[in-house]
Amino acid sequence: MPSPLRVALIGYGFVGQTFHGPLLRSIPGLALELVASRDAERVHADLPEVRVTADYLAAVQDPAIDLVVIASPNQTHAPLASAALAAGKHVVVDKPFTVTLAEARQLAAEAEQAGRLLSVFQNRRWDSDFLGLQEVLASGALGELTSLESRIERFRPEVRTRWREAALPGSGLWFDLGPHLLDQALCLFGLPERLQAQLVRQRAGALTDDWFQVQLDYGARQVTLRAGMLAADGVPRFLAQGTAGSWIKQGADRQEDALKAGVRPGGPDWGQDPDSGWLITGDGERQALPTPAGDHRRYYLALVEALAGRAANPVPPAQACALMALLEAAQRSSAEGRALVPELTAAERVSY
Repeated sequence: MPSPLRVALIGYGFVGQTFHGPLLRSIPGLALELVASRDAERVHADLPEVRVTADYLAAVQDPAIDLVVIASPNQTHAPLASAALAAGKHVVVDKPFTVTLAEARQLAAEAEQAGRLLSVFQNRRWDSDFLGLQEVLASGALGELTSLESRIERFRPEVRTRWREAALPGSGLWFDLGPHLLDQALCLFGLPERLQAQLVRQRAGALTDDWFQVQLDYGARQVTLRAGMLAADGVPRFLAQGTAGSWIKQGADRQEDALKAGVRPGGPDWGQDPDSGWLITGDGERQALPTPAGDHRRYYLALVEALAGRAANPVPPAQACALMALLEAAQRSSAEGRALVPELTAAERVSY
C-alpha cells in the first residue's frame, strides 16, 4: 500500500476542529501530522499525537508535509496558500477561496506554474438535503424546473465578538454561507446570465452583513439564495417548483451537528437524514421521498484519488474563481442596487 499523504492543518478554530480535523483522520490515504494553532492545549486535547506550531508560515513550508489544508481566517487564505504552493505543497483551502477575485486568479496561476493541486473545500456538495434535491431533479418528477429557493436560516440575535462578524475583508454572512449556496446552484445549473443581490445588516450593532437574498437569473428558471440570523421558526431548506409539481425539504443535513457532538465520521449511521423530502403533484397528491445519506468525507476521498492521478480535482481552481466572481458581483450589485452580469474568463465560464 502507498504511504498516506502527510497533512498539515492550518488553523484550529471552529472549522478546523469541527470539520477538517475529524474528516482528515477518517480518510485512509491521509495522515494528519501537523496543526498550526496558537492553542496547543486545545489541539492536543483532541489530537495528542500531532505536532503543533504557532508559526503558520513555517507550517505551510514544513518539508515533511505533502498536503496543506488551510482553515484559518479568510483574509489569510491567499498569502498562506501562495506560500504553500511556493514550497511545493498541494493545497486545500476552506471556503471562501480568497477574499477577492484577483487573489483567486493569482493563486490559480501559481498552482498551474508550480504543478501542484489546488482545491477548495466545498463539503456541502455532499449534504443529504442537496443530494435529495439532485435525485428529485434527475428523476424528472418536477417536469421542467422553474424556480428554486435555497435557504439557511438561523436565530442568533446577538452579534458575537469574532472575526466572522467583524468589519474585515471576507467577513459577513455572504462570505460565510454564500459560497455554499452559490456552489450548489452552480453545480446544478451552471453560471447564471446575471444576478441581483441585497446584502443587509439587520441586528443591532452588526458590523457586516448578516442577511442576504441573491437572485440568480437563468431566464425562465429563477434561483433564490437566502440566509439570515433572525429566523426563530423553521423554514424550508429547499423549495423546488416545476411544471409537473413541487418538492420541499424542511430539515437540513445533520453532519455538522454530529461532528459538533463528537461523533466520528464513517459510522454505520453516518450522514443519515430522517427528514423526508415531500413531492407534491399538480393535483395535490403528497409523497414522502427518503433523503439519501450525506457524507462530507467524499470530498477528501475524491481529493486522494485526484492526487493519485486516478480522478479529477473535485473542486478545481477555475470553479473557485468563477464562484469568487459571483461573490464579488453580488457585493457590487447590492451596493449599486442593480442586476449585474458576472465578469468571467472563458475557462471560468465553462468550469461548472
